[in-house]
Amino acid sequence: MPPRPADDLARASFGRVLTAMVTPFTSDGDLDLDGARALATHLVDRGNDGLVVNGTTGESPTTSDSEKERLVRAVVEAVGDRARVVAGVGTNDSQHTVELARSAEKAGAHGLLVVTPYYNKPPQPALVRHFQMAAEATGLPVMLYDIPGRTGTPIEFDSLVALAQHDRIVAVKDAKGDVFEGSRVVAETGLAYYSGDDALNLAWLTHGAVGVISVVGHVAAAEYAAMVAAVERSDLATALRVHRQLLPVVGAIMSRASQGAITAKAMVHAAGVIGTRTMRPPLWEASDDEVQALRQVVSASGLTP
Repeated sequence: MPPRPADDLARASFGRVLTAMVTPFTSDGDLDLDGARALATHLVDRGNDGLVVNGTTGESPTTSDSEKERLVRAVVEAVGDRARVVAGVGTNDSQHTVELARSAEKAGAHGLLVVTPYYNKPPQPALVRHFQMAAEATGLPVMLYDIPGRTGTPIEFDSLVALAQHDRIVAVKDAKGDVFEGSRVVAETGLAYYSGDDALNLAWLTHGAVGVISVVGHVAAAEYAAMVAAVERSDLATALRVHRQLLPVVGAIMSRASQGAITAKAMVHAAGVIGTRTMRPPLWEASDDEVQALRQVVSASGLTP
């Protein structure tokens, strides 16, 4: 099957530099829609041309279906005329995923991010059907999310080739870390790849990724936009300088000792963008000492916390 020209469609549907947005809560743990609007505006002003809402970084396991729909609607109202709003709708229940996809479309999302079903570890033919059901539920473009470290199941090469035949499945967010296999998938199918791992953003871009979906983008969207632009104009020296500038920040925010959702939320709270750094259990907010250490790393890298 010859590659299809998916890159332009993916850029139009999802953007190039996306942040997987944290979900603001009040000090009582309620959904803070005003905070979400303020954060979305801040992130787009800082260089994002797309946002992912209701992803794991947005604490989707602990938000209700109603909260998910209201969050998409609020972010679309705030920035939908300036950036693409991509809704995470993946679950380990295919029918629930279909329902969330339809809800996101109703709320105005521009695209869907569908993660591999977690914990129940479906065989590959069942996995393909799960993604097809999600793609057939709406008229929105779909990005697959391949992250076996969290889900326990990779989307294997042959499954990706089969899924690429669906008109609405146009992209992959890769957190599998296998750049060679991803390059093979792009060559075989034309699926557009996005780096889903901040540590590998430059590696993926130099192997033909369309863009990045970042957690560190909460504080470094402009820098990642500069990296994407530099690679596109074949200026590897500039892209490498940005990569090296951000190494300490990536290490601090994506530390295994913490969790990206916790640290990213702490940073945008420290910047005064949202009102609290409250997390919903089982996650817990960063301590004052942890926040101070993060701020020092971010500032030392030339970024505004």
